[in-house]
Amino acid sequence: MNPEAWIDIPFLSLSDLIRDHAKERGSHAAIIQDGRKLDYAALDQYIDRVAATLQRDGLKAKDSIAICAYTSVEYLAVFLAALRAGIAVAPLAPSSTPETIATMISDAGAKLFFLDKGVAEEIKRVDGSIKVRRISLDDSDAGEPYSTWLAAEGAKPAHVDIDPQSAFNIIYSSGTTGTPKGIVQSHAMRWGQVQRASVIGYTPDAVTMVSTPLYSNTTLVSVFPTLYMGGTLVMMAKFDVEKFLQLSEKHRASHAMLVPVQYRRIMAHPEFDKFDLASYKMKFSTSAPFAADVKADVVKRWPGGLREYYGLTEGGGTCMLAAELYPDKLHTVGQPLPGHDMRLIDENGEEVARGEIGEVVGHSPIMMSGYHNNPEKSRDAEWFDKTGKRFIRTGDVGRFDEDGFLTLMDRKKDMIISGGFNIYPSDIEALMTQHPAVLEAAVVGVPSLKWGETPVAFVVLKSGATASAGELQQWTNERVGKTQRLALVEIMASLPRSAIGKVLKRELRDTVKLAEST
Repeated sequence: MNPEAWIDIPFLSLSDLIRDHAKERGSHAAIIQDGRKLDYAALDQYIDRVAATLQRDGLKAKDSIAICAYTSVEYLAVFLAALRAGIAVAPLAPSSTPETIATMISDAGAKLFFLDKGVAEEIKRVDGSIKVRRISLDDSDAGEPYSTWLAAEGAKPAHVDIDPQSAFNIIYSSGTTGTPKGIVQSHAMRWGQVQRASVIGYTPDAVTMVSTPLYSNTTLVSVFPTLYMGGTLVMMAKFDVEKFLQLSEKHRASHAMLVPVQYRRIMAHPEFDKFDLASYKMKFSTSAPFAADVKADVVKRWPGGLREYYGLTEGGGTCMLAAELYPDKLHTVGQPLPGHDMRLIDENGEEVARGEIGEVVGHSPIMMSGYHNNPEKSRDAEWFDKTGKRFIRTGDVGRFDEDGFLTLMDRKKDMIISGGFNIYPSDIEALMTQHPAVLEAAVVGVPSLKWGETPVAFVVLKSGATASAGELQQWTNERVGKTQRLALVEIMASLPRSAIGKVLKRELRDTVKLAEST
């Protein structure tokens, strides 16, 4: 079957499907973590118990809860139970600042706040501004112990009919460029994402490795298809290369969603080729730029297909690259999926011609309802064509080639304007990683009195390699155009990243202080 095919199936709720799996194949493993295993019958009963507790405490359909904790069976059970009760979930990043966490809880209108000891320690200084009742998922003193909050075994919730247009979850943007925005995804939107699960290899026998955080949409777009199809999730609280490979081999993993930095670390592991990964059917990647050389290495040495997805948590258009099928297109993020209308627009909102550069906008059956409590930002995220068709703006700049494959240049906000010329950091980064000593490079624009902005590079060297910052600056500047020349190179042990692997360029930019004459 064509992996790009679109399957249109009438809406089914995740809760109902899990209950069906419990009836039809109740002894099949649903969740495995650190030696703990829940089959579908046990998971269904557990979801009922938690949902009944939520209802006991007065929560009703279209209310919301917040969860800020590290990956655990309890975390996922609470998430799924809220969905069964028609309650929206706001999964929050523990890496956010305490003030941001407090702001997100308030913005989501959460009636309960689930957390663990690690998060409680991080948010101590804003304790007074979080008024919501707290439940401690790990039974620590972070809040009311989960085990005593939970209703007795056998508790059953009142049935709730799920409105497909109601909020499934509120995913907050990373907040690396300001206050995070709450992206409201409906049950219908989530259903749209999983309809193609069967044609990309998810089956009732799928075993999916979960090694990125549960608050991330990157993670959830592989977790939910697995559960919808009745497969098994093997969850890791924290990513570790060797443990990931060991668990993949032990549980005969068939699927994994990984961010590019994880692929790079896995492929660099000296024992990688000794692990039996023949059970893999499909691997996925999204969320950050994926270097062509790493894609090629994955295709060559790791069994199963490789699919790179490009899109937004907000929805809109999505591109997919079937890496093993298009080895000459590994520098791209693939082609728009069927039913996904993706276009490029200029600064004036006019469409550009094929081959020209523009901001990527997209329309599809998978679109956010809007930003929570933020109609102005919701409007800013939209673009309408001449027929009134609604598109989501990505903020990314790209170009379609003659075959319809999209090459991304950069985030629009990361583009550097130096002396009136547009500079795309990704071009310089790609060049720098061709240097034999360079493992990774990140280029940012910093203020310059002379040029307006000027590019600066941060570099991580390969293990055992030696090169000075001055040597790398000279090597690069001999190979780029005059406007692209680097004003500074700094060598780092590692690049600052979010929990899902995005380089935090604002943090890098804030560290640079150039001479005023630069």
